[in-house]
Amino acid sequence: MPKNVHVTDEVTLEGFQAVLSPSKFGYSLSAVVDSATVDMLESERVDVLKWVESKLKNPKRASLKPEPWEEVSEGKYKLKFSWNEDNRPPVVDTEGTPVTDTKTPLYAGSTVKLGFFQKPYILRDGITYGSSLKLVGVQVVSVKSDGAGVDAGELGQDEVADLFGKTKGYKAAPEPPVENDEEEDF
Repeated sequence: MPKNVHVTDEVTLEGFQAVLSPSKFGYSLSAVVDSATVDMLESERVDVLKWVESKLKNPKRASLKPEPWEEVSEGKYKLKFSWNEDNRPPVVDTEGTPVTDTKTPLYAGSTVKLGFFQKPYILRDGITYGSSLKLVGVQVVSVKSDGAGVDAGELGQDEVADLFGKTKGYKAAPEPPVENDEEEDF
């Protein structure tokens, strides 16, 4: 089944975020999107589920899990993503430069663009199935400095930067120069 990578317009992060450094539960990101994005995902989910149902051992006993999004208000839906160190999605700034500073305040209220795809799954029990959302990259548009704080596929940092293009907004600071604190004798 081919991957259909979706790219959002600017969305706002909502809730607890662990994008650049993991919490005790690993990495996570949640954002609120509009109904147009979810409508597209719902129509795509029909095809994704048809495909996964064809792989079930006993479709009559199968148990379908709910959608990987949740309505939080009229026309607004929360998407949740999680991943581990092995499949961290690249995070880039508005110029396409990788954001590597783990202290970057990427909290609730920050604005980002997301690249992700919908993936079918069947749990090991062979009965439970559904679809999940896998993050392939994040472009930071603006950061929120107060507050507390996926299968990346084959996309690297350059591909993620190309996926989003350039946007006005947040730009990652270059690494600070290394200072030598040793005193020299003259």
